Amino acid sequence: MKYLLPISLIVLLSSCELFVSKDKKTQELVNKELLEINWNDVDSYPLFENCDETLTKMGQRACFEQEVLTHCAHTLKEVSFTLLSGADSTVLVDFLVDQEGNISILEIQKDSMLDTQMPNFDTLIKQSLHKLPAMSPALKRGIPVKTKFRIPIVLRSN
Repeated sequence: MKYLLPISLIVLLSSCELFVSKDKKTQELVNKELLEINWNDVDSYPLFENCDETLTKMGQRACFEQEVLTHCAHTLKEVSFTLLSGADSTVLVDFLVDQEGNISILEIQKDSMLDTQMPNFDTLIKQSLHKLPAMSPALKRGIPVKTKFRIPIVLRSN
């Protein structure tokens, strides 16, 4: 019995867990969790009112991109322009949807030929994207985040 008290004291004092503060343990868990997060991917994509939030993540993305492309196509149909025969062109539009669901255009990549045939093309696309209906932003762990997108707009000559 007389050895039980010293042995239990040695075991108790040698436990590392007693000397680690709760704050340090919490910080270690947070750091581990942060390392495991894929910051290049979102949990849900920006959604327009008519996109179903219960869709899979890929379904949400497809709905979002389809809405943007449809909106741009309607804008371009309202404007009459003519491309030279055989002058099909693909325009790449890079834009950002911020934490409030607002769009800002980052870059529009197109052939120089398109600039000469349609000098106001950039303005049309910018106006079209800024006139999109309201949307909710992308979410990462329930927090609204910025999301960058690239959409292709294919122009075909008739």
